[in-house]
Amino acid sequence: MTAPGRRSSTFTRLLRHGFTDPSAAERLLDSVELALVRNDPVLLEALGATADPDLALHGLVRLLEAQPGPTARRELLDTVIAAKPLRDRLLGVLGASAALADHLARHPQDWQALVMYEPYDLHPGVEEFERGLAEAGDPVGLRIAYRRCLLSVAARDVCGTTDVAQTAAELADLATATLRAALALARAGAPEDAALCRLAVIAMGKCGGHELNYVSDVDVVFVAEVVEGADELKALRAATRLASHMMRICSETTVEGSIWPVDANLRPEGRNGPLVRTLSSHLAYYQRWAKTWEFQALLKARPVAGDPELGEEYVAAVEPMVWKAAERENFVSDVQKMRRRVVENIPASEVERELKLGPGGLRDVEFAVQLLQLVHGRTDASLRSGTTLDALQALAAGGYVGRADAVQLDDAYRFLRSMEHRIQLHRLRRTHLVPESEADRRRIGRSLGLRTDPVKELTREWKRHTSAVRRLHEKIFYRPLLDAVAQLPSGEARLSAAAARERLVALGYADPAAALRHLEALASGVTRKAAIQRTLLPVLLGWFADSADPDAGLLNFRKVSDALGKTPWYLRLLRDEGAAAENLARVLSAGRLAPDLLMRAPEAVALLGDGDGGGLEPRSRVHLEQEILAAVGRADDAAQGVTAARGVRRRELFRTAAADIVGSYGTETQPAEADQGALVHRVGGAVSNLTAATLAGTLRAVVRGGWGDTLPTRFAIIGMGRFGGHELGYGSDADVLFVHEPRDGADEREAAEAANRVVAEMRRLLQIPSSDPPLLIDADLRPEGRTGPLVRTLRSYEAYYRRWSLIWESHALLRAEPVAGDEDLGRRFIELIDPLRYRPGGLEEEAVREIRRLKARMESERLPRGADPKLHTKLGPGGLSDVEWTVQLLQLRHAAEVPGLRTTRTREALAAARAAGLIGDEDAATLDEAWVLATRVRNAVMLVRGRAGDTFPTDGRELAAVGRCLGHGPGHAGDMLDAYRRTARRARSVVETLFYGAGDR
Repeated sequence: MTAPGRRSSTFTRLLRHGFTDPSAAERLLDSVELALVRNDPVLLEALGATADPDLALHGLVRLLEAQPGPTARRELLDTVIAAKPLRDRLLGVLGASAALADHLARHPQDWQALVMYEPYDLHPGVEEFERGLAEAGDPVGLRIAYRRCLLSVAARDVCGTTDVAQTAAELADLATATLRAALALARAGAPEDAALCRLAVIAMGKCGGHELNYVSDVDVVFVAEVVEGADELKALRAATRLASHMMRICSETTVEGSIWPVDANLRPEGRNGPLVRTLSSHLAYYQRWAKTWEFQALLKARPVAGDPELGEEYVAAVEPMVWKAAERENFVSDVQKMRRRVVENIPASEVERELKLGPGGLRDVEFAVQLLQLVHGRTDASLRSGTTLDALQALAAGGYVGRADAVQLDDAYRFLRSMEHRIQLHRLRRTHLVPESEADRRRIGRSLGLRTDPVKELTREWKRHTSAVRRLHEKIFYRPLLDAVAQLPSGEARLSAAAARERLVALGYADPAAALRHLEALASGVTRKAAIQRTLLPVLLGWFADSADPDAGLLNFRKVSDALGKTPWYLRLLRDEGAAAENLARVLSAGRLAPDLLMRAPEAVALLGDGDGGGLEPRSRVHLEQEILAAVGRADDAAQGVTAARGVRRRELFRTAAADIVGSYGTETQPAEADQGALVHRVGGAVSNLTAATLAGTLRAVVRGGWGDTLPTRFAIIGMGRFGGHELGYGSDADVLFVHEPRDGADEREAAEAANRVVAEMRRLLQIPSSDPPLLIDADLRPEGRTGPLVRTLRSYEAYYRRWSLIWESHALLRAEPVAGDEDLGRRFIELIDPLRYRPGGLEEEAVREIRRLKARMESERLPRGADPKLHTKLGPGGLSDVEWTVQLLQLRHAAEVPGLRTTRTREALAAARAAGLIGDEDAATLDEAWVLATRVRNAVMLVRGRAGDTFPTDGRELAAVGRCLGHGPGHAGDMLDAYRRTARRARSVVETLFYGAGDR
């Protein structure tokens, strides 16, 4: 019986030594198997030094129970107590790995594999592991021998004899020996197949890179050649059978479990391609069809089993192609896009626990290192290592990565890989997720030497390292570019000018020499401004590289910085406000329009922040009118007032363009706007409101300048076309009608002269060349067109429409809406024209035929010579004209009976027609999609080229920039054109039925 007080004393000692269940541990220590050593302080100290003392003690008791007899148990206990190396190794493994404890319980003599402590045992290589596997005569025996070898690798790992890089290399060497043993078993089982072919096994991934995990798919590629005199087809089939058998030997589950899966999906064509190819077949595929990521994977290719000569031939043949991969179009963006895709595919519930694939995880380090290797390994053979840490060290030594950044990444990678090893070692299961249970995290933390508060310390260190990686993994690609043009301390390696140019070309810069000059101008010197620029530029360069024109982005940034660099708020805005820097980078590199607007008044960059600058949300028409009218009221004359109004217009056009770009590209925190219609609505509404406010302010300025507060006639401006429909684009003219009505007692002739002078002065002042974009007023939709008077009285309009109105004028008036001037006069004008555009009884058949003739004539006469009709967004089939005329014909025929059709807006009218059953849901959706896409294209063309256009650009870089605005990634401009043609073709089919169809609908 246990003496009183003894239990509490033992209980306390066990707690002090790290046991979490002292009661259970006490029972185990009292077991028969440990009777001889239960009070031995050496054993308790050794158990307390393990990652999980409870697990280690339980495993030791199981191992003792499994010994064949008392003599064997006594030998094991004596050795454990007497031999510290064995004690540390055995208990260390038992405290870290329940799976290896299970193996020892099944194979109780394998503990003796840990007794040896000779120099060659400290760092075994492939030959030593091959000797350890040599006696395996079948797949089960191979599994047992593999686990025995793994036992020694784990022992060296948990005891600190090897560091994480050495452990990973040992695991790769053990995998190499295992693949060789498995292939030997396969060949022995089918000697007739082995005689027909030469087969080489090429390791890829972590095995190829000499940095394998405890449990990981072993990625391989198979290459075969025909033995002289054999039939090629039969030889390849034989090689395929051997390769498949070798894979099954390693992957299949037996009574001893499995070793690890052998994965051949990195081969040409992946799982859809043949398992085994000849060398010439491999080369033909890589030369013609391979994608960028496949060359990235080949970076780690290493022959490990089978015919060594053939394996070396394979590596020698593909290596030149690997180091030319960076010359491929969109190389950097392809690699970065693949990385983003990996992150996006992680379940949301797991992303924060993902050690390997999550943000700031192992894959971020590996991708960054591989990207730099592929860019600079072309000219620097020292970088051509398949091992991540070796490559990182070489990159730092060559100045391709800053030394401090390399040290941080090295530390983070080692810590994260150590965590990954400890997680997998416990159950020998393939996982990269940090466990959620406190017990598991405690064991991992203790195994990494964190003993004060293992769970809290582990979490803190893990987050610290992932944060460092997240911050550095892309920045290391750009920061050395600044060091290449900056003054560095003596002895500090720098990127050579040639290497800097090489990297800029890989990033998509067409003129790397000019880019380096811009970087030198921005970042050189010891001023506070230069210091902040050096902090900002690595991130900005990444955003510029993600655009279609990085050169323009960097040049524009230099111009803005030169203009605003001395203002105290500019760099502070970019540094401190999260959105401002990225928004600016997107705006400066997306095209010409927004940068041109910004350069004329660089202080508008404040709008890009998320503070008090107003942000990128469009302002309401009421607010715009209030600001413009207030500015006009402070002006000394009409010219000064209109200048102020145009200045507000320029600023607000920039706000709208910037919002459009940011919404189209998205940011790191906000994805791109998925609803293309919302982007179109935002631009059309903002530009239309801004145009209306500008006209209102200009009208006020002209009247004040010439007549004081009161004009001798009431005056109103009626918006027409896309202006009246709230659908203006960046480069649209303002289609209007002018209407006036002499005031009581005013002379009609004098009133008419005043109205015409107002119009002439408004047009002149809005078009005067200046730093602000002009606003062109187009009144060609007035009665009698260009030959008719520019301004009419309301009575004149009434007389004309009563006697002379043509169907095209009723058609045009569908979009009429008052936009500025006398509100009552504008309202009465609308009352006048409503019966014309919303005709009771609809249209006569002759009127319908006339509208169709007008449309056909416009298509044939107005389409520019040489333009591709299928890509003309306004007049081409399925373009804006097709959709709008179809919708407007429905309005002319049915608006008198369907109130919802009485709108100037295309999409609203289309929705009303669908709700009224005048058009089917599918046809309406087709027309809506085509209209939105055509409008988006026109807006994007203006953003990119800085001038309006109805067709896609012919310049390749401009076309790519339009594609980026529309959501198509680098290299997918052709997909954009195909998508437009497809959408327009479907819309034209609907138009043929609804607009040109024989029967009424």
